[in-house]
Amino acid sequence: MFVSLFRRQSSRIFLVRNRIGSPMMSSSISTSCSDNRPPPAATPAGPVESSIHQKLATLLNPSELVVTNDSWQHRHHAPMRAQGGGNGETHFSISIVSDAFKGKSTIQRHRIIYDALSDEFSDGLHALSLKTKTPEEISKAK
Repeated sequence: MFVSLFRRQSSRIFLVRNRIGSPMMSSSISTSCSDNRPPPAATPAGPVESSIHQKLATLLNPSELVVTNDSWQHRHHAPMRAQGGGNGETHFSISIVSDAFKGKSTIQRHRIIYDALSDEFSDGLHALSLKTKTPEEISKAK
């Protein structure tokens, strides 16, 4: 399955394409750079992002899985500055659609993901923004 999404975050539009089970590539198109950073070119996923993707794909067998590295948006926070800006892989947004979430509350779904990523949290992962859905919930929303 091939996933292709356009996402608008602040002043950037992100195109994320991923074949489920393969390393993710993302690129951005700058509509205006308020932070004076050049838009990042398509870059391969880092080790933390790859690990997140692999673990969640294996555990939850999702029909959709999008992992987005949002760390650049948080590099100015005090804890990140104390680490010298962090390792560049501290904050992620995850959107996942899986049958494994059927009958589970949002909190239970989030606990599954946080438990699966406990090693990453102990190694410097700081925060996740999670969107967890079942295929039926996606169908109803359309």
